[in-house]
Amino acid sequence: MTPADHTFGGSFPFAPHFTDAPGFQMHYVDEGPRDGEVVLCLHGEPTWGYLFRHLIPALSDVRRVVVPDHMGFGKSATPQERSYWLQDHIDNLERFVLALGLRNITLVLHDFGGPVGMGLAARHPDRILRVISANGPTPFGQADLVERWTANVGVAPWFQWIEKAEKDGNLETVLGQLGFNILSTLKLNGFENHALITDTWLAAYGSRFASAADCRGAIGWAKGAAIGAHRFETPDAAADRTIRAKPALAIWGMADRTLHAEHLLPLFTEIFPKAPIHRLAGVGHYCFEDAPDEIAALIVQFIRQTQT
Repeated sequence: MTPADHTFGGSFPFAPHFTDAPGFQMHYVDEGPRDGEVVLCLHGEPTWGYLFRHLIPALSDVRRVVVPDHMGFGKSATPQERSYWLQDHIDNLERFVLALGLRNITLVLHDFGGPVGMGLAARHPDRILRVISANGPTPFGQADLVERWTANVGVAPWFQWIEKAEKDGNLETVLGQLGFNILSTLKLNGFENHALITDTWLAAYGSRFASAADCRGAIGWAKGAAIGAHRFETPDAAADRTIRAKPALAIWGMADRTLHAEHLLPLFTEIFPKAPIHRLAGVGHYCFEDAPDEIAALIVQFIRQTQT
């Protein structure tokens, strides 16, 4: 694993912070003023806080920006005795947020950061100020949640691959070599801006996974999807009412082959029927890589427009 202070050629120049509150050493970025609102950015598979490297400076002049790395990802530890299901990541995030005393949170959700963040919202709706989905699903007890998720899995190459790999018994072997095949994994999920591919960029995403033991986070998320081990958090009636009243924004790269807008954006609109949606043509699953400046501008504008 790269050193905790590694900046990857200056492309990730943020001071590292760590907490043991979730029961392991969890790394996070914490930039901007400490008095007021918090923008909490949650990554997915198989990325880490590096995904938000352009968004952090765009926001941190006026907002506190906190970017944790989930267990087994980025600069966080990878405990070998832990399980890596969705509910474990929600537990970890809850402990993290409570330990740091985070309130007035604007959630920025990408990939499985969506269900993790919505799990936090279900448990602590009073701490949430806004919800921003950026190619991040928002499961929140919708009646058609399972139907929509199943339909999406049926047309997504990534989910088709992990189901076949699990059935064939080689999922852990292949993803246990993620340090070597990180590019093919990222491409399978989808980004369109191939000019991103440099040695520095590959090191930022791939060097985290130097051994099979380092890959437990990425393996766990994929395996959990393949065997149905992940459990979406369901809000109670009070939490449901509270979150539905929050300002919300959806930004979706329409070239996403893993999380299809057709199947998953309706989960967002069911909760937030009046919320704005920006559909970005030619932008893939890793939307923060394909259109970082456009997405940062949309998020900054939305936060300003919804100030109380």
